[in-house]
Amino acid sequence: MRNILKDISVSAFINTLFALVLFLLLTSLSVFIFWDKKIQKEKQFSRDKLISDYFLSTAQLNQTKEKKEEFYQKLHIKPISLNQSRELIISKGNPVFGGQSVYGDLQIFTIGEHRYIYLQRSGYKLMLKDNQPKSIRIHITILIAILITILFIFLYVAIIRKLTPLKKLTQQIEEFANGNMNIKITQKSDDEIGKIAQSFDNAIHHIRTLLESKNLFMRNMMHELKTPITRGRIAIEMVEDGMSKEILTRAFERMNELIAELAYVERLTTQDFQPLLRESSLHDIINDSLNLLLFNQEKLNINVDNTSLTTDKKLLSLAIKNLLDNALKYGEDQQITITANKYSIQVISYGKSLENPLSYYLEPFTQEEKRNSGFGLGLYIVDNITSRLGYELKYFHKSGKNIFELNFNNKD
Repeated sequence: MRNILKDISVSAFINTLFALVLFLLLTSLSVFIFWDKKIQKEKQFSRDKLISDYFLSTAQLNQTKEKKEEFYQKLHIKPISLNQSRELIISKGNPVFGGQSVYGDLQIFTIGEHRYIYLQRSGYKLMLKDNQPKSIRIHITILIAILITILFIFLYVAIIRKLTPLKKLTQQIEEFANGNMNIKITQKSDDEIGKIAQSFDNAIHHIRTLLESKNLFMRNMMHELKTPITRGRIAIEMVEDGMSKEILTRAFERMNELIAELAYVERLTTQDFQPLLRESSLHDIINDSLNLLLFNQEKLNINVDNTSLTTDKKLLSLAIKNLLDNALKYGEDQQITITANKYSIQVISYGKSLENPLSYYLEPFTQEEKRNSGFGLGLYIVDNITSRLGYELKYFHKSGKNIFELNFNNKD
């Protein structure tokens, strides 16, 4: 029950609650009306029996006029003396009850809203008009129920109107989560919802400022780094061949790789980024990844099916390149096997199992202890690419081999 209440929305909860209250109110009113009618009917029957027994049992007795009048007033009845009126009531009236007792016969007639009691006993006839006031308890009950219903409807409308800004705020938060950074919260009020809206608007402004600062910093940094790197590469060409030149060349190459990887990270992490999906052969995708890596293919075993895949060729090639780069850096014998089919791509290399869960290495700038080469962005980039393409990155260690798999989940 608690889980159901946690999952239900506020609007749905309020609608359900008010619907239940109204249902219970109407049910209670119906039960009360039915019960009251039954009670009134029993009381009316007892009253009619009392009148019948009184007049029929004393029909042969001579009662004073004052005594009769006292009884008439007490029970709110009035005798109809004219025979024509009696006959008219009997012929035109609607009989609703008829019965016999040890004293005589009793009949009840109604004409419109008027009620008549007709008594007979061995030649004795008496027609009485029932002037008992109508009970207004039902009317009062219905009026109270109507007022309570109106009050509940008023409260329902007031609460729904009060929650309307919260619904709009939820929609704006969802838009922001989907990448719309230009959301402007316009809800202004002094209640809790207004304060939440204002806090969220401040948070959006702060996040937007941070993102703009980050993007500006990344672009300026990459721009400023490219110039000295280019000049350094030109200067290295003037240095005589040797160990120093090789070390410097490799250092500048790694700086270029870092800039390229940072650029891809910036591109992949933007909310509005959309992959360019085209049908490409697996052979072309693998070849593009090898060209990015500039890897000696003599150390690579390739098993690729002759099939195609609908994907972003450039992004998938970059992901495979990073997996190959990791296998090359951290493999024990520099031998790499790549297997590809329409279901998955696996990069396999000999080595010790990862010391931490795969999720640990999917964070940026994460490396195993004592590793000096690389910047720890490879698996972070692979994970972002697979998420964008709707694939799944898996890892397992088997027979002394590290196996990284890009699972397509039968997407095609």
